[in-house]
Amino acid sequence: MLTSGQKMFIVIATVSLGFVGYLVFPTMDITAQEQPEVFVTHSGAVVQTTGDVLDPVYTIQEVEFDPQKYLRDFDYGKVSKLEDGTTLREFTITAEDDKIMEIAPGIFYNVWTFNGSVPGPTIRATEGDLVRIYFINNGDKEHTIHFHGNHPAEMDGIFEIVGSGGGQFTYEFIAGPVGVHPYHCHVMPVEEHIGHGLYGVFIVDPKEGRQQADEMVMVLNGFDTDFDGENNLYAANTIPFYYQHHPIQINMNELIRVYVVNMVGLDPINNFHLHGTLYHYYPTGTDLVPSFFTDMVTFSQSERGIIEFEYEYTGRYMFHAHITEFSDKGVGSPVTAARSRPIVSLYIQDRSVPENA
Repeated sequence: MLTSGQKMFIVIATVSLGFVGYLVFPTMDITAQEQPEVFVTHSGAVVQTTGDVLDPVYTIQEVEFDPQKYLRDFDYGKVSKLEDGTTLREFTITAEDDKIMEIAPGIFYNVWTFNGSVPGPTIRATEGDLVRIYFINNGDKEHTIHFHGNHPAEMDGIFEIVGSGGGQFTYEFIAGPVGVHPYHCHVMPVEEHIGHGLYGVFIVDPKEGRQQADEMVMVLNGFDTDFDGENNLYAANTIPFYYQHHPIQINMNELIRVYVVNMVGLDPINNFHLHGTLYHYYPTGTDLVPSFFTDMVTFSQSERGIIEFEYEYTGRYMFHAHITEFSDKGVGSPVTAARSRPIVSLYIQDRSVPENA
């Protein structure tokens, strides 16, 4: 560790120890009061140093993300009624590409965000509502929003490229079909924009509603931290193993509904296994009748669905991907990410029994 009066000459990118080095000039002595700055380089690596980085793209700001809060956080927009009785829901979504997130201990990643988080906000409407989204691009790159679902061609997020530095576009369409749908940036190369975090979830509720349940969103994602075309870390809601250490609290004999969206790129398939019970599965959520009753479902890229289940017994259970041939992966950190390891754990409690009984 450098002490007061020493100088720093070489820094190694924190995303992958030994992967890439950057020369820094000893322009001044390092004092105990100096704070390191964080830069993103042209290779996409994140560098944290008190020195000067040769030819950085830009300095970046840190972003905090709470997987527990995201789990049940639904944005219904600003709601009003049009003259014909149609419900209008208005949302504002802002894109940025200058953020850094510590996705695992010691592993920093340059995330591109919708409304400051990865995933972006879970927006929600009822079938037939008019959805109006004010999109602002505050990033340094061109971005768009492409929604899976029904909408006019001019609202598809493909050709209406929104320029950097405050470019704006308004998306407007009738919400439909019923179900759970991803949205994401569709600027080429799409894998780069999605891989850095520009995606989120759009839920369209049926007019007649669904049975009351404890609802939550699980976005399955992966991170290629050394830019070799293979994911190094996997997660549910961005932070690997978060729910293993912070179990999700649910109640025994209560209906649980999970909107699951697979946004893992680079790997062709993913899957989702539940311990201790089976669940009703609704592919894409477009049908109000479940397609089958199972404890595991396989997803291709951007595939999604709704799972519903109840637990008869209290205790701690797991969600995890059941692709056991994926070996443990970790970059410059003891954190590993084998698909056979738990992604999520649940803690089931019996709310009919007093805690002090």
